[in-house]
Amino acid sequence: MTPEHLRALLGEVARGETAPEAAEQRLRWTPAEDLGYAVVDHHRALRHGFPEVIFGAGKTPEHLAGIAERIAARGDGLLATRVSPEAAELLRAALPGIELNTLGRTAYLAPAQPAERRTRGPVLVVTAGTSDLPVAEEAAATLHAFGNPVERLTDVGVAGIHRILAAGSVLQRAAVVIVVAGMEGALPSVVGGLVSAPVIAVPTSVGYGASFGGLAALLGMLNSCASGVTVVNIDNGFGAAAAAARINLLPPS
Repeated sequence: MTPEHLRALLGEVARGETAPEAAEQRLRWTPAEDLGYAVVDHHRALRHGFPEVIFGAGKTPEHLAGIAERIAARGDGLLATRVSPEAAELLRAALPGIELNTLGRTAYLAPAQPAERRTRGPVLVVTAGTSDLPVAEEAAATLHAFGNPVERLTDVGVAGIHRILAAGSVLQRAAVVIVVAGMEGALPSVVGGLVSAPVIAVPTSVGYGASFGGLAALLGMLNSCASGVTVVNIDNGFGAAAAAARINLLPPS
């Protein structure tokens, strides 16, 4: 249930269109649903503005699809991350209209009643290299699902630093910047020195042996000399986007 759904229900009660007892039954049924293999939290959107997101890794395709169907049945819309090709096919068959981002491994179904959100501006997702795109696309798909305008700046790593320096106008209009980089993870420091907006750095597991699966990029970003750079976990495009969406959200007018 979203805040919009709750306000609509309360309005129906106030106008006498729905009996208080009927509204009570709807609210009593809403908070959580036990599927045996998962307990679906239907009040997540009421508490912090965004519905529960399904983390697909480790779930069977059947379990992921089952959870998705129960969320979609309430009309809240859904987002699933780390979706396997097998699970994507089940979701495509079960939920017509679902948007599958193959590169980002996400699945998104728009809510029946879109949330009313005001944002500070676009969130810019910056990618150091093409190999970082899967993580960047997870972030972009999450931002879109959470109601944020998204812009992308791709393959502008420090090996050709003129590329990021030439994108000054794109950087300056962003309300929040997410920088996705592997290897030595230097790009967030460069971007952090160019913009006044919050910068969220995402280390990726891209790199040769001494990158230690993203650990070198993570440590480099944590030791950034640019002030105000925040760092999330390795390959955590979703976490970066969730944080950026909260920063970018304005209170209702």
